[in-house]
Amino acid sequence: MTTNIGTSRTKTRRIFSVPKRLKGKLSINKFLQRLEVGDNVVLMASPSIHKGMYHRRFHGRIGTVVGIRDKCYEVRIKDNGKKKTLVVNPVHLVKVKNGTKNN
Repeated sequence: MTTNIGTSRTKTRRIFSVPKRLKGKLSINKFLQRLEVGDNVVLMASPSIHKGMYHRRFHGRIGTVVGIRDKCYEVRIKDNGKKKTLVVNPVHLVKVKNGTKNN
């Protein structure tokens, strides 16, 4: 077998690219947003912020906030029938309101 070459961000040019209309500085509100335990969130990465980013496999998934760790949130998602917990920075989370994401 051959060894895997690259990092966890290989093949992410389309996944982590920002649409032209949304390019520019991030709002400070994204960093300071408050989420409660039990809130549903969508994992939407801000590619310019590397800290607290999840693996590309989970991009676009919906999860539930189950706890807080320092400045990050613990998000539980379901991956192939298994429950997994991710530690994600709030910049990469979008709160879901009534089944649709709230911008």
